Amino acid sequence: MKKSCCIILLLLCILTTRAQEVGIANDSMMRMQRYTYFFLEAVKQQEKKHYAAAFDLFCHARDISPTSAEVYYQLANYYIDLKDNTKVLEYLKRAATLSPKNDTYQERLAQFYITQTEYDKAIETYENLYRNHRDRDDVLQLLLRLYANTNNYEQMIHTLERMEILEGANEQITLTKIQIFEQQGEKTKALRELKQLVNNHPNDLNYRVMLGNWLLQNDNPKAALKEYKAVLREEPENQMAMVSMLDYYRSQGQNAKVDELCKSLLRNPHTEQYTKTAILRQTIQQNQQGECDNDKVLQYFDDALSTPQENGDIYLLKASYGYVIQMPQDSINAFYIKALDVEPDNIVARLYLIQELWRAEDYDNVIAYCRPARQYHPEEMRFYYFQGLAHFQKKEKDEALETFRMGVSQINNESEPDIVSDFYELMGDILHEKGLDEESFAAYDSCLHWKPNNMGCLNNYAYFLAIKGRDLAKAEKMSYQTIKAEPQNATFLDTYAWILHLQGREEEAKTYMEETLRYDPNPSEEVIQHAEEILKRRISPPSSLPEENMELPKTE
Repeated sequence: MKKSCCIILLLLCILTTRAQEVGIANDSMMRMQRYTYFFLEAVKQQEKKHYAAAFDLFCHARDISPTSAEVYYQLANYYIDLKDNTKVLEYLKRAATLSPKNDTYQERLAQFYITQTEYDKAIETYENLYRNHRDRDDVLQLLLRLYANTNNYEQMIHTLERMEILEGANEQITLTKIQIFEQQGEKTKALRELKQLVNNHPNDLNYRVMLGNWLLQNDNPKAALKEYKAVLREEPENQMAMVSMLDYYRSQGQNAKVDELCKSLLRNPHTEQYTKTAILRQTIQQNQQGECDNDKVLQYFDDALSTPQENGDIYLLKASYGYVIQMPQDSINAFYIKALDVEPDNIVARLYLIQELWRAEDYDNVIAYCRPARQYHPEEMRFYYFQGLAHFQKKEKDEALETFRMGVSQINNESEPDIVSDFYELMGDILHEKGLDEESFAAYDSCLHWKPNNMGCLNNYAYFLAIKGRDLAKAEKMSYQTIKAEPQNATFLDTYAWILHLQGREEEAKTYMEETLRYDPNPSEEVIQHAEEILKRRISPPSSLPEENMELPKTE
């Protein structure tokens, strides 16, 4: 009987436990269903850009299932926007801990450590990631940079060795190892790596030149010379070896050999242009340090230019040197012209030449060199600008207007505001002269849109409105802006005084007209007329002044 009771009690315990387990399982399943519902609803609200609602739903989902990694990852992104770095780190670490094999969570945590300059923790996270994915060279690249940031040279070498296992030995990895060994002062290891690179690439003679350069830099010129000569025996035209020979001769003070080899390289049509340019720049530097004279530099330029040119760069360099030694401007312009003969679309040479022609008031040639430039560079506003101005100076108003109109058709959001403003200002002036007032005022409006403080435009616009008797309030406002900026500018003062006079503000007009005469000792006939009407007295014209007191206006 007792045995039967014990069995019954045991069965009851088992049934009770199983019932509890079923209840727990059912409760867990219901909780996960609720979690999934709220998490997915949060994602939907996020896609609709209802971020506040999404954040609240993610938080609710987190409370339902505190062990779900994805909800912590989502919330971390919200805390980034909220600039709560403490929460960001807490939630990213939580997501990465709950789901250690999720690469996205691990990488995001490592990236956050980097933004906080916690490089050691970022390294630890990336190393964990690499242990799970030994085929990821991008992780090794990141580790290499992180170890470099912490000056951990040993781990940099170890990381490079891992990259060699993954990718195989290559030039970049070897050169990086050599650089690290150099930083460590491990000369023997650096030399060993460099020799191994030479042995691994016996057909690439440039590696032997690199070995020679290393030996030269590390006080072994005899061994360096041996490498250079070996390369030149196999490949006499090897430019890298020839340039390195220049360094060798300089280090040994063999200046005659340096000069002979420089001339040979500069005259050789097969020498790369960057090599010739490097030789010329170095010679110019020596000239500036007093180590050689101008004749030698110019002779080197002649040597370099004795062969066909692939572009105009050496001519431009010679022009720059010409400025330094104060060569005649005509000679410098000739270099620009030769550069354009070789390379007609060289925008730098053409702009320099046009600017010099403009300074010389050679307007015909300014126009001649601007026209083809517009074909090569239709988007470059400065060519329309100079050509239009040249026509304007030649009193060719129609041609100037046409050029400016073609120029403004090229305007875009990247255009220089000052140039565009000047375009419209000049167009406004020309249109006014042609009696096209509405088009003129529209051009001035466009000018001020691009540069609201264009004083010349503000003055002209105000004055032309005034003489037309239109919108004097607007004219007065614009004119006041000019005298506030330049209170001693007689032209601006005259405009403002005249506008005040037209508005019937006579006392103010008199004050500003007196200021005009104070700053303009030789007023024009128009200013004299304004002064006589405003001040109600006769003003002597400049021609009535004694000749010795006359001050001629400057022409620009």
